[in-house]
Amino acid sequence: MYPIVAILTVGILRRDKGVAWYVLPFSVIGMGIALYHNLLYYNIIPESASPCMLGVSCTTEFIEWFGFVTIPLLSFFAFAIITLCMVIFLTQNKKKES
Repeated sequence: MYPIVAILTVGILRRDKGVAWYVLPFSVIGMGIALYHNLLYYNIIPESASPCMLGVSCTTEFIEWFGFVTIPLLSFFAFAIITLCMVIFLTQNKKKES
């Protein structure tokens, strides 16, 4: 998510109408990783399929608000919102160009 901040900052400062094309790969990949982390966290994928075998487990509970809102879920929603905003931005720019 950190590269997205830098890319958006430069894109906004340069008024680059194509900034969404630079952000979308990062947000979609991040959303996929967050989805995978959620599936691990909720035991849909067994922890034995997890690449993190040493150190802190990928399924350790750090925050759990209302019994289901976790850090992996928050990251998934953050990436989903960024992706949605970039898609809306692209469609709005396409309408203005037409």
